[in-house]
Amino acid sequence: MPELPEVETMRRGLLPTIGGIITAVVEPDIPYRPIKIDPSILVFRKRVLGSTIISVDRIAKRVLVKLSTGDSIVMQPKMAGIAMVSIPPSEQHTRMVFDLSGAAVSQFLYWDRRGLGTVSLWTEAQIEEYLGPDKLGPDASIVDQKTFAERFGSIDREIKVAMLDQRVVCGIGNLYAAEILHAAKVHPTSRCKDLTRSKWNTIHRETIRILCEAIEKEGSTLSDGTYRNAINGEGSYQNQHLVYDREDQRCQTCKKVVIQRIVQAQRSTFFCPNCQGD
Repeated sequence: MPELPEVETMRRGLLPTIGGIITAVVEPDIPYRPIKIDPSILVFRKRVLGSTIISVDRIAKRVLVKLSTGDSIVMQPKMAGIAMVSIPPSEQHTRMVFDLSGAAVSQFLYWDRRGLGTVSLWTEAQIEEYLGPDKLGPDASIVDQKTFAERFGSIDREIKVAMLDQRVVCGIGNLYAAEILHAAKVHPTSRCKDLTRSKWNTIHRETIRILCEAIEKEGSTLSDGTYRNAINGEGSYQNQHLVYDREDQRCQTCKKVVIQRIVQAQRSTFFCPNCQGD
């Protein structure tokens, strides 16, 4: 589930690791299928031990811990991963631990309940290859209005499906796409190429607003409680959701009809047929 606001919250939570020297790398022995670690843990450990953390960055839905060697530890949470500096929600789902000296915190770790995420050690060239502009669109939280409209406007796809395509604009996932389209009063099945420039400006404005508000509230912790911030606290943006996971509940915006759910590209889409009538 982690989308741009949740991963940005993880990035900010890891800022106290800056200046720390990695003194140990541990892959805990747990009773679950291991996550993908690239390169192998032995090579990984050899390349990072003794290096200093110089920055913590984010590209799309990944956290990058940049090291003095030029390599970066790249954590991709996917469905249920968290980058943390505190005691995790459950010890048995801790996948990697990095011990530190000389930082404001003694360690950071990657935790993943479902084990679908990845931890990689990439060179600058690999980051450019896998996460550069040839692979990912501009960041959804900062993309300018003109670029946003140009990248989406000529696509002959349903807008909700297009918003999940990280090659167009990166960082938006299923949850925030639904909330953005509701705020912009756009039906999720509308074709991108059929929307006016004025409507694209509205969608862009609501994208920036909603993502920034969600970051401020440290993301959304849903009913399963899986997502936590870097110190094992809950986000609070879930209290602002108007359509996501609210099927058959009365729309809080118009107060007239209930929220409906449809399936687009194998994902659930929630919307108000009154507010977002096509």
